[in-house]
Amino acid sequence: MGSLFEELEAREAAARVRVEGLEAELAELSGKLDLAREGLERLRITRETVAEVLAEMPPEKSAATFDADRTTASELAASAYAGAERHVVGVLTVPKWQPGMGMEVLPQVYRDIVEVVADAPGPARAKQIVPRIGLPAETGKIEGTRSKLKRLVERGWLDEDTPGLFTSARRRTAKSPNSR
Repeated sequence: MGSLFEELEAREAAARVRVEGLEAELAELSGKLDLAREGLERLRITRETVAEVLAEMPPEKSAATFDADRTTASELAASAYAGAERHVVGVLTVPKWQPGMGMEVLPQVYRDIVEVVADAPGPARAKQIVPRIGLPAETGKIEGTRSKLKRLVERGWLDEDTPGLFTSARRRTAKSPNSR
Protein backbone atom coordinates (compact mmCIF):
# COMPACT_ATOMS: atom_id res chain seq x y z
CA MET A 1 0.00 0.00 0.00
CA GLY A 2 2.94 2.31 0.62
CA SER A 3 3.84 2.57 -3.06
CA LEU A 4 0.28 3.54 -4.02
CA PHE A 5 0.33 6.48 -1.57
CA GLU A 6 3.76 7.52 -2.84
CA GLU A 7 2.48 7.47 -6.41
CA LEU A 8 -0.55 9.57 -5.43
CA GLU A 9 1.69 12.08 -3.62
CA ALA A 10 3.95 12.31 -6.68
CA ARG A 11 0.95 12.90 -8.97
CA GLU A 12 -0.42 15.48 -6.54
CA ALA A 13 2.92 17.31 -6.53
CA ALA A 14 3.02 17.29 -10.34
CA ALA A 15 -0.56 18.58 -10.51
CA ARG A 16 0.31 21.34 -8.01
CA VAL A 17 3.28 22.43 -10.18
CA ARG A 18 1.05 22.44 -13.27
CA VAL A 19 -1.62 24.54 -11.48
CA GLU A 20 0.99 27.02 -10.29
CA GLY A 21 2.37 27.31 -13.82
CA LEU A 22 -1.09 27.92 -15.25
CA GLU A 23 -1.81 30.51 -12.56
CA ALA A 24 1.41 32.34 -13.51
CA GLU A 25 0.39 32.27 -17.19
CA LEU A 26 -3.07 33.55 -16.24
CA ALA A 27 -1.53 36.44 -14.27
CA GLU A 28 0.68 37.35 -17.24
CA LEU A 29 -2.25 37.22 -19.66
CA SER A 30 -4.38 39.28 -17.27
CA GLY A 31 -1.69 41.95 -17.28
CA LYS A 32 -1.60 41.96 -21.08
CA LEU A 33 -5.39 42.12 -21.20
CA ASP A 34 -5.41 45.11 -18.84
CA LEU A 35 -2.88 46.94 -21.07
CA ALA A 36 -4.95 46.18 -24.18
CA ARG A 37 -8.10 47.44 -22.46
CA GLU A 38 -6.31 50.66 -21.46
CA GLY A 39 -5.19 51.18 -25.07
CA LEU A 40 -8.72 50.57 -26.31
CA GLU A 41 -10.12 53.03 -23.78
CA ARG A 42 -7.59 55.69 -24.81
CA LEU A 43 -8.54 55.26 -28.47
CA ARG A 44 -12.26 55.51 -27.61
CA ILE A 45 -11.68 58.72 -25.64
CA THR A 46 -9.55 60.17 -28.45
CA ARG A 47 -12.23 59.39 -31.04
CA GLU A 48 -14.93 60.99 -28.86
CA THR A 49 -12.77 64.07 -28.23
CA VAL A 50 -12.09 64.54 -31.94
CA ALA A 51 -15.80 64.17 -32.67
CA GLU A 52 -16.58 66.84 -30.03
CA VAL A 53 -13.97 69.24 -31.43
CA LEU A 54 -15.27 68.79 -34.95
CA ALA A 55 -18.87 69.24 -33.78
CA GLU A 56 -17.96 72.54 -32.10
CA MET A 57 -16.18 73.95 -35.18
CA PRO A 58 -18.08 76.12 -37.64
CA PRO A 59 -19.37 73.99 -40.55
CA GLU A 60 -17.17 75.63 -43.20
CA LYS A 61 -14.01 75.21 -41.07
CA SER A 62 -14.74 71.61 -40.10
CA ALA A 63 -15.53 70.72 -43.72
CA ALA A 64 -12.24 72.27 -44.84
CA THR A 65 -10.33 70.53 -42.08
CA PHE A 66 -11.91 67.10 -42.34
CA ASP A 67 -13.97 65.56 -45.04
CA ALA A 68 -14.34 61.90 -44.07
CA ASP A 69 -14.90 60.83 -47.67
CA ARG A 70 -11.78 62.45 -49.12
CA THR A 71 -9.28 63.03 -46.30
CA THR A 72 -6.73 60.35 -45.55
CA ALA A 73 -5.50 59.69 -42.04
CA SER A 74 -2.09 61.19 -42.85
CA GLU A 75 -3.73 64.37 -44.19
CA LEU A 76 -5.82 64.60 -41.04
CA ALA A 77 -2.73 64.18 -38.87
CA ALA A 78 -0.82 66.77 -40.93
CA SER A 79 -3.62 69.30 -40.60
CA ALA A 80 -3.95 68.66 -36.88
CA TYR A 81 -0.27 69.44 -36.35
CA ALA A 82 0.13 72.17 -38.97
CA GLY A 83 2.50 74.81 -37.65
CA ALA A 84 3.39 72.78 -34.59
CA GLU A 85 7.05 72.17 -33.88
CA ARG A 86 7.81 68.51 -34.49
CA HIS A 87 10.21 66.61 -32.27
CA VAL A 88 11.05 62.96 -32.67
CA VAL A 89 11.51 61.39 -29.27
CA GLY A 90 13.74 58.36 -28.77
CA VAL A 91 15.25 58.33 -32.26
CA LEU A 92 18.79 59.49 -32.89
CA THR A 93 19.76 60.15 -36.46
CA VAL A 94 23.38 59.66 -37.40
CA PRO A 95 23.81 60.67 -41.03
CA LYS A 96 26.44 59.13 -43.26
CA TRP A 97 29.49 61.40 -43.34
CA GLN A 98 29.97 63.41 -46.54
CA PRO A 99 32.63 65.97 -47.48
CA GLY A 100 31.87 69.35 -45.97
CA MET A 101 29.65 67.90 -43.27
CA GLY A 102 30.37 69.15 -39.75
CA MET A 103 29.75 67.49 -36.41
CA GLU A 104 26.83 69.84 -35.73
CA VAL A 105 24.61 67.41 -37.68
CA LEU A 106 25.19 64.73 -35.04
CA PRO A 107 23.11 64.38 -31.88
CA GLN A 108 24.98 65.73 -28.83
CA VAL A 109 26.00 62.35 -27.38
CA TYR A 110 27.52 61.30 -30.71
CA ARG A 111 29.35 64.64 -30.97
CA ASP A 112 30.77 64.07 -27.50
CA ILE A 113 31.97 60.59 -28.48
CA VAL A 114 33.64 61.84 -31.69
CA GLU A 115 35.36 64.64 -29.73
CA VAL A 116 36.66 62.22 -27.06
CA VAL A 117 38.02 59.87 -29.74
CA ALA A 118 39.64 62.81 -31.56
CA ASP A 119 41.28 64.03 -28.33
CA ALA A 120 42.56 60.56 -27.37
CA PRO A 121 46.33 60.05 -27.80
CA GLY A 122 45.70 56.76 -29.61
CA PRO A 123 42.93 54.28 -30.36
CA ALA A 124 40.23 54.34 -27.66
CA ARG A 125 38.02 51.60 -26.24
CA ALA A 126 34.37 52.07 -25.26
CA LYS A 127 35.18 51.60 -21.56
CA GLN A 128 37.70 54.48 -21.79
CA ILE A 129 35.22 56.76 -23.55
CA VAL A 130 32.25 56.24 -21.20
CA PRO A 131 33.63 58.19 -18.19
CA ARG A 132 34.88 60.96 -20.47
CA ILE A 133 31.36 61.61 -21.78
CA GLY A 134 29.98 61.76 -18.24
CA LEU A 135 28.49 58.30 -17.86
CA PRO A 136 29.13 55.79 -15.07
CA ALA A 137 31.47 52.95 -16.09
CA GLU A 138 28.74 50.30 -15.92
CA THR A 139 28.37 47.41 -18.33
CA GLY A 140 25.13 48.74 -19.80
CA LYS A 141 26.59 52.19 -20.46
CA ILE A 142 29.74 50.69 -21.98
CA GLU A 143 27.71 48.44 -24.31
CA GLY A 144 25.44 51.32 -25.31
CA THR A 145 28.45 53.48 -26.09
CA ARG A 146 30.06 50.61 -28.02
CA SER A 147 26.96 50.37 -30.22
CA LYS A 148 27.11 54.13 -30.82
CA LEU A 149 30.80 53.81 -31.73
CA LYS A 150 29.98 51.01 -34.19
CA ARG A 151 27.22 53.17 -35.72
CA LEU A 152 29.69 56.05 -36.11
CA VAL A 153 32.10 53.67 -37.86
CA GLU A 154 29.35 52.40 -40.19
CA ARG A 155 28.45 55.97 -41.13
CA GLY A 156 32.06 57.10 -41.76
CA TRP A 157 32.60 59.30 -38.70
CA LEU A 158 35.14 56.99 -37.00
CA ASP A 159 37.44 54.10 -37.94
CA GLU A 160 37.87 50.73 -36.24
CA ASP A 161 41.02 49.11 -37.70
CA THR A 162 41.33 46.71 -34.77
CA PRO A 163 38.13 45.31 -33.21
CA GLY A 164 37.18 47.41 -30.18
CA LEU A 165 39.73 50.18 -30.85
CA PHE A 166 38.27 53.34 -32.32
CA THR A 167 40.09 56.25 -33.98
CA SER A 168 39.12 59.38 -35.85
CA ALA A 169 38.17 58.65 -39.43
CA ARG A 170 40.88 59.02 -42.02
CA ARG A 171 38.91 60.67 -44.78
CA ARG A 172 39.40 59.11 -48.16
CA THR A 173 38.87 61.96 -50.60
CA ALA A 174 40.81 60.56 -53.58
CA LYS A 175 40.78 57.00 -54.79
CA SER A 176 43.80 55.08 -53.62
CA PRO A 177 45.79 53.04 -56.17
CA ASN A 178 44.50 49.81 -54.60
CA SER A 179 40.82 50.73 -54.85
CA ARG A 180 38.67 49.83 -57.82
